[in-house]
Amino acid sequence: MTKLKIKSGDTVKVIAGDHKGSEGKVQKVLLDKNKAIVEGINVVKKHTKPSAKNPQGGIVEKEAPIHISNLSLLTKKGETTRVGFKMEGEKKVRFSKKSNEVI
Repeated sequence: MTKLKIKSGDTVKVIAGDHKGSEGKVQKVLLDKNKAIVEGINVVKKHTKPSAKNPQGGIVEKEAPIHISNLSLLTKKGETTRVGFKMEGEKKVRFSKKSNEVI
């Protein structure tokens, strides 16, 4: 299993695909598939069958996962950056390769 450089709660920008240029907050990271679900991006319409939970059924709008390679982390200034890891004392921390600040 690989270690991903994006965590839930990070602000990211889509750098490739249909939603290129849009920004959002990562809600969930799917480690096994190398994908992330980003708030308000890649929204798809899902047809749901009537059930006990949802007796009406119908069409539900839901965020679909985007591959990690199509996302880039944003710094506090709002610019895209690559992520590196370094040791600060005993702790391993992520840092921005562009501004060298700890994320």
